Amino acid sequence: MMAANSDLKLTRVSVSEAGASVYSASELASQELPELDVSIRGAVSIARRLQDPLAELVKIDPKSIGVGQYQHDVDQQKLQQSLDDTVISCVNAVGVELNTASKQVLSYVSGLGPQLAQNIVSYRNEHGAFKNRESLKKVPRLGDKAFEQAAGFLRIRNAEHALDASGVHPERYPLVNKMARDLNCTVAQLMKDPELQKQIKPQQYVNDEIGLPTLIDILKELAKPGRDPREQFEAFAFTEGVNEISDLKIGMKLPGIVTNITNFGAFVDIGVHQDGLVHTSQLADRFVANPNDVVKVSQRVEVTVTEVDVARKRISLSMRTGQPGNAKAHRDKAQAASSKFAGSGKATGSPDSPQRKASQNAPGSKRPTGNAAMKATPAKGAASKAKEADGDLQMKLAALKDLFKK
Repeated sequence: MMAANSDLKLTRVSVSEAGASVYSASELASQELPELDVSIRGAVSIARRLQDPLAELVKIDPKSIGVGQYQHDVDQQKLQQSLDDTVISCVNAVGVELNTASKQVLSYVSGLGPQLAQNIVSYRNEHGAFKNRESLKKVPRLGDKAFEQAAGFLRIRNAEHALDASGVHPERYPLVNKMARDLNCTVAQLMKDPELQKQIKPQQYVNDEIGLPTLIDILKELAKPGRDPREQFEAFAFTEGVNEISDLKIGMKLPGIVTNITNFGAFVDIGVHQDGLVHTSQLADRFVANPNDVVKVSQRVEVTVTEVDVARKRISLSMRTGQPGNAKAHRDKAQAASSKFAGSGKATGSPDSPQRKASQNAPGSKRPTGNAAMKATPAKGAASKAKEADGDLQMKLAALKDLFKK
């Protein structure tokens, strides 16, 4: 499609489709897109994610997106509560545009819920866009307490009051008005002029109700009202010509995106409809105990193809900057090292070794007899075995660490 319309100068963007099929088959999707086929609904949802990820992803149960390797093994009620708390935290940290937000997004705003969210949407449809935050109090069943909790997280663009577009709570409007009066300007001018903002001395406005941390937060909002916390968007593209697993060759260096992290490594999407695995030993040029210390989900990485099994649809990748080599060769080398030390049970310190026997029969050596011998032998035997096991384990770990460093 891009080749056929090269004059349009289109940009290819990769968007995660996790959970899109769940949305497309949901009742919400049938209400929003009643005329479209299920597959088209999924495509629309994916496109919306690029425009406004938060507004679209809240329509899907977080568990459907895939939140971890063991998500089905933990307490499902606690998992759901933790996921809901995370979504609520994200929604309130970003803020919500009151005149365009859906019922699903509004229901996650602090102080609101599904019923009040629906009431807000119904009121907005009937009376038109909200012109200021105060008009929220006209929404049925939205009382003073709910307004107090929710108002600071709801934004109104081009509102009658300039602060309605910021994260400053209505309770603090008088304070900001006083700051503007002290500088002989309006609130709107104060929000647009960084030089005026630098003249504000927050210590002058500290009192019994408002502390310095609150004042610093207010000044940050005045500097960047309604700031989008996301970083600058950068389009990501997979390697041209690599579209299927059969296109992969050992040694290829490809851009990818981390899709999942497990205890044994990370899965990376490289654009061939099958994620590749970067084993823990291939995540870095050093020893990695926890993959989460090196990578995170959605991180962009560069990987090298080390092994491809087309029949079993398995791809091994490496993020090491040195020569990663062949994944199978690394596994064979590690197994050989393990086997080498596994057979070292009859070493110098082994109970059956000639050196041990000679030491026991040496002239002048005292050996316990009778009950003392019965008590001492098991104790010495257990201590000896523990010491041998510990030494054997340390040698194995040292050998494996040497492999990781190479």
